[in-house]
Amino acid sequence: MAKDLLAEVVDERTRRNPKFPHMVAEAEVRRKFARKLATLREKKALSQTVVAARMGTAASVVSKLEAGGDVKFSTLQRYCAAIGEKLSVAV
Repeated sequence: MAKDLLAEVVDERTRRNPKFPHMVAEAEVRRKFARKLATLREKKALSQTVVAARMGTAASVVSKLEAGGDVKFSTLQRYCAAIGEKLSVAV
């Protein structure tokens, strides 16, 4: 059975960088977290533009965050405050 394109890409990148699967897993965690934040925003009937204005930033920053982009912790804090939530972290 032939491998799919994604599996081939992951295999190739892993050969070049053994840490690649870990990087993919971290990105997936960020995407799931970002989706939860976007869902909270949507439930509160807030647009990305409104959230960005409350944060004092551009809507593109909110879009990047909600897409799972690698953003600063302080940006996450400001986002949560803008949607009326508090960010808490447990280690």
